[in-house]
Amino acid sequence: MGQDHVHIHKHQVEGKNLYYSIVLNVVITLAQIVGGIISNSLALISDALHNFSDVLSLVFSLVAHKLSRRKASLDQTFGFKRAELLAAFVNAATLIIVACILVYGAIERLINPHPIESTLVIWLALLGIVVNGLSVILLKKDADHNLNMKSAYLHLLTDMMASVAVLVGGLLMKFYGWFWVDSVMTILIAIYLIVVGSDLIIKSTKMLMLFTPDNIDIKAIVREVHKIEGVNKLHHIHVWHLNEEELHLEAHLDCSEDIKMSEFNDLLFKVEEVLFHQFGINHINIQPEFKKEDPKDYIVQD
Repeated sequence: MGQDHVHIHKHQVEGKNLYYSIVLNVVITLAQIVGGIISNSLALISDALHNFSDVLSLVFSLVAHKLSRRKASLDQTFGFKRAELLAAFVNAATLIIVACILVYGAIERLINPHPIESTLVIWLALLGIVVNGLSVILLKKDADHNLNMKSAYLHLLTDMMASVAVLVGGLLMKFYGWFWVDSVMTILIAIYLIVVGSDLIIKSTKMLMLFTPDNIDIKAIVREVHKIEGVNKLHHIHVWHLNEEELHLEAHLDCSEDIKMSEFNDLLFKVEEVLFHQFGINHINIQPEFKKEDPKDYIVQD
């Protein structure tokens, strides 16, 4: 049975940036809650609620990040490498839940409108833009390489956009008296949250369910491996993400000749090179066979 001999360079995620973002979001959450109550602005309170969900998601992401770095053991042979996928899934779900709560509150406010202190709304919206913008900058680089960090990043990015929407609404209320804009902006914020949350929850669910990655073509893998001299048929194939850094493949390899194990090692190395360089698969587990009586389909239900 073969094991991987190649590894993909890993981007080192900076967990310390999560600490800074948590502190910044606690500050803005408290400020917006107080300001929302004083100004009677639902959009501001909704922004604060989203910020609070940011704090929870950032804490969850930080815990998952720490867990994912723990070493494997006899009881956890993969360690906690999938913790960040779970965090991404939960964070995406909270985005959608928060959005639904915001829509309900906005519709209720449209039916029963209230006067709003727009000046306070404007200043706190500006504060939200600055704080969330700084947090977005802190996490941007890590978000490009890690789904957990991307979930935290999206929480912050959408909240910054929400603050922009609140600012626009505050200006319209101040200069035109359009208090209904507060509820409309809240609904638009919620719709955007649902869109980005749904995309993230689909991606994390696919990884948690061990689905074949979207960028992997099983038939293309088979075609390339079958070009290698000594290979008869690759079958019983599974390809999945353990986490975003580790792409695994396990399969049975039926050899064309009854070769020695040392010769199979050479054959396996050629297979590993093809799978790594052409498909980015960096953890490979191959079961060697020769004329074994079993199904030879690419995909076999175990």
